[in-house]
Amino acid sequence: MTDPVPEATVVSLDDHRATRTDTTTPIPLDKTTTPTETAEEAAGVDVVDLPGNPLADWLTVPDTPVLPVWARSVKSIRGNAAALGRLAWWHFRYHGVRTPKYLLKTVLLAARGFYRAVKGLWPMLSAQEQSATVKALRAQSKLRPEDIDLAARHQAAYAERTRSRKWRLGLAAIGVAAAATGIMLADPLLQAAIAGAVTIPLAHLGRGEETRLLDQAAPPIRVDMSAQQLNDALRAAGLLKSGGGKDEKDLPRVSCTMGPVRDGRGWSVIFDMPRGGGKTASDVLAKREVIAQELGVDEIQVIMSRVRAVNGGNAGRVSMWVSDDDPYLGTPNPSPLEKAERFSIWEPVPFGQDARGTRISVPVMWQSMFFGGLPRRGKTFSQRLLTAAGLLDSHVRHYVADGKGGADWMPMKAVAHRLVMGAEDDAINALKAMLAELLAEMERRFALLRDLPPSVCPQGKLTPEIVARYNLPVIFVTIDELQEYFTAMDREDREQVINDLCRIARRGPAAGFISNYASQRPDADSVPTKLREIITIRYSTQVVDRASSDMVLGKGKAAQGADASVLSEEHMGVGVLVTGPASYVTVRADYLDATAFAALCRKGRTLREEAGQLTGDAAGDVTAAADAAGVTVPPIVSDVLEVMRHSPRMFTPDLLAGLVNIDEDTYGDFNAEALASALEAAGVKRTSKQVKISGSNGAGYQRRDIEAAVPAEILLSAGR
Repeated sequence: MTDPVPEATVVSLDDHRATRTDTTTPIPLDKTTTPTETAEEAAGVDVVDLPGNPLADWLTVPDTPVLPVWARSVKSIRGNAAALGRLAWWHFRYHGVRTPKYLLKTVLLAARGFYRAVKGLWPMLSAQEQSATVKALRAQSKLRPEDIDLAARHQAAYAERTRSRKWRLGLAAIGVAAAATGIMLADPLLQAAIAGAVTIPLAHLGRGEETRLLDQAAPPIRVDMSAQQLNDALRAAGLLKSGGGKDEKDLPRVSCTMGPVRDGRGWSVIFDMPRGGGKTASDVLAKREVIAQELGVDEIQVIMSRVRAVNGGNAGRVSMWVSDDDPYLGTPNPSPLEKAERFSIWEPVPFGQDARGTRISVPVMWQSMFFGGLPRRGKTFSQRLLTAAGLLDSHVRHYVADGKGGADWMPMKAVAHRLVMGAEDDAINALKAMLAELLAEMERRFALLRDLPPSVCPQGKLTPEIVARYNLPVIFVTIDELQEYFTAMDREDREQVINDLCRIARRGPAAGFISNYASQRPDADSVPTKLREIITIRYSTQVVDRASSDMVLGKGKAAQGADASVLSEEHMGVGVLVTGPASYVTVRADYLDATAFAALCRKGRTLREEAGQLTGDAAGDVTAAADAAGVTVPPIVSDVLEVMRHSPRMFTPDLLAGLVNIDEDTYGDFNAEALASALEAAGVKRTSKQVKISGSNGAGYQRRDIEAAVPAEILLSAGR
């Protein structure tokens, strides 16, 4: 009969884990100890950590990293060295331009120092300490014989000391005069050295406690932060338990894994919420406004985010940066696309910068985007940045619709395969036709991709190789002012268009479709929820309240910190960008004005002509062809053709309304007579002053009459 197997021994390793940071091997429940092993050894505890080992503390490897963070990689060292060079160059320029001011200030300080030196030396040169004694003795009315003798001796000593000091003062004055004469006759370099040797000590003597010779290069710190202030702010926000009569040192506190430290023009801190309090990082983000108030700043200055596990974080770890001032004001940053010659839409698009100046790029392939916000806050300019990136890729085909029909998207006529301007009846019909064309193209592509072998199409999606091999350009669908279309449609058309847009946004990305939608009023009536909720990337400029912010960015995003209602009227082109369920950042979008956007459209047309990819409306656009050929078309002709893009004929009042929508400053005062006179001066000859539309006759224009005023070679190149 064999000996029974002893029961498994479970060893508590709490103390062991508390003193070591590395993970230990779990204790097997079926492991048994041998007569030569202790329970701790059987559990896999390092022998150094055994109880009673006198060398345990001495042999424990410190957790401190061997190298500081900035010196752990060549890239980091180079980056910090470059930053040091930029800082030194900036200080050199900053103080260099102030050198005359510093020289004048030094001379004034030296003059004050000379005055202080003379004032301090004069009592000694005039023997004032002796004269005071003699005067005191003389003032006594009754002097004893010994006092008379003392007074006589003091009088003689005073006379001797005064006489010798005057001689020395005179010799010193003669020496200074001789030295000054010698300096005047010396070499200029020697003069400068001697002047500096004399002036600098005198200036040092003349300075005051608050006097600074050099200007302060960096502005003073406007916001201060310490661990105590952070804990007090979190406690005031209800995220930490308050005193309740307890000693302050016994209160729960956050654990700062970094900081607070100065970081650029602000303070950085990474902290963990204490366990046992039931508060998470999400609770901290939701209290952003209260925390900002307790720190004495505006909430726009407080940038907070969770630190996820992939970055070494946990559910209670928060990264916070508090700016000294509003980080989103100042001169706009020009878009890098403005000077680019080409761009691949398969790469992330440069979009803007965050509060710390970090470049933010947006990947648009396989994505759909929605832009919202109040008017005149930069919504269209921001939306246009992503479409502009596609202009510099010749294998991107653009479909554009602008419900407002203004000048913002008009330059796209040089590039767009389809361009719909305005929300009138003919434009709505053109929009429905464009969506039908897109859906047909999407189904054709899916059928083609299904038939391709896995070696060519491994994931059933479009690739750059398939784009080039099968001539399947990426489709970029841009629709601005969606609310204008939906409010102008009847219910049946509205539902059909919404369903079409949803199908394109939901299924189109796999076939190479990029959806880029925008609306000023993202409510349930203007932009239905079922369309907004399938959009993957969202951007909102200023809105009126948190509910409106959630309509653009997604339900509950404001509670997580992604709140566009905190932006103000001064934040032009600034918005909250949401790129995922838990990813958001406030971005100051790059600036690309109308002139630069029009230049990119012309550049995009040239690229497509060279690649044989100029198609659709752009290939047949008369004014775009004239611009490309360097032929000047009268503006009135170009604008009228733009208004009549979707109509072979148009009544005069409708044509005038369209012109005002394009350029109110130019056409705001136009009437029928002024329009006829301007077109006649531009060479337009009307074959008929009456047109018939939908059975109604009225004064109007035929598009063919307007096109006849364009040179024949331009019409031929445009396929007319």
